[in-house]
Amino acid sequence: MRALPEDFEAGELTGLLADGWGFHVETAEYAAVGGGSYHWVVTDPEGMRRFATVDDLDRKPWLGDERDSVFDGLGRAFETAVALRGAGLEFVVAPIPASHGQALRRAGPRYTVALFPFVEGQAGRFGQYDTAERDAILTMLVEIHRATPAVGSIARRIDLELPGRRRLEKALQDLDGPWSGGPLSEPAREALAGRPSYVTELIALYDRLAAEVGRSNDWVVTHGEPHAGNVMRAGETYVLVDWDTVLLAPPERDLWMLADAATGREIDQAAVDFFRLRWDLSDIAAFTDVLRAPHRHSADTQRAYDGLTHYRTKHAR
Repeated sequence: MRALPEDFEAGELTGLLADGWGFHVETAEYAAVGGGSYHWVVTDPEGMRRFATVDDLDRKPWLGDERDSVFDGLGRAFETAVALRGAGLEFVVAPIPASHGQALRRAGPRYTVALFPFVEGQAGRFGQYDTAERDAILTMLVEIHRATPAVGSIARRIDLELPGRRRLEKALQDLDGPWSGGPLSEPAREALAGRPSYVTELIALYDRLAAEVGRSNDWVVTHGEPHAGNVMRAGETYVLVDWDTVLLAPPERDLWMLADAATGREIDQAAVDFFRLRWDLSDIAAFTDVLRAPHRHSADTQRAYDGLTHYRTKHAR
């Protein structure tokens, strides 16, 4: 995220890390990277660096609608990453367990804190794989999927229901009146009102594909977002970051971005289409939710508006 979190004082982080991990912060530098969490590079008096992540429980719709259920889902996702790392998958950049043994701690009613190793390296660019990145991510995905027995009792199963669907459908019913949450509310409403049927048509297609995918018995542990932006080159190796989306699901949840590549398994085209559409509709729902809610103009809300208009153009073809 580009902007700092609301209702969370960055100074709280120092106490939370000391209390939970015994990590005493000498310096903390906000890292405006990624699109779903808030990050700081923290350094202790001996110069050891760590990557501290704060998550907003109101902004994880794929994990649930209530803060407590999202907290549970996020904790299990991080525990799954820890278990994968423990099973020998050294490319998994998993959270560092806190002193109480869990990978996640609550920071008030709305936020959570986790601590990760600091990786010295370079992340790829979202939507663009070079040949080496593509080969590396395919190898990593094969290993992740094969490791399902090691984490099957920890990882949650994906819910094929569209994340944020209830709020998205409510927004589509409210297109006739003004939206007053913030400066980009009305532009967002106008963007959707220009052709409101395209979203409802996509939701109907989603339901048909979900029925097909639900009949699959081939479920594995999946990362969920193995795009190039979550692949980092660290020296001569590659690692995979950002584990808040890990779930048991059909393998196409990871493979749809690479569906034309040789993966060693038969690809279910309906599942590929489903997870590609789920990505788009989940973004549309999340962006709409942000722009209907009280907000100020920032790099993050502008990103939400740009994303919403991008999908309208994409699906108008």
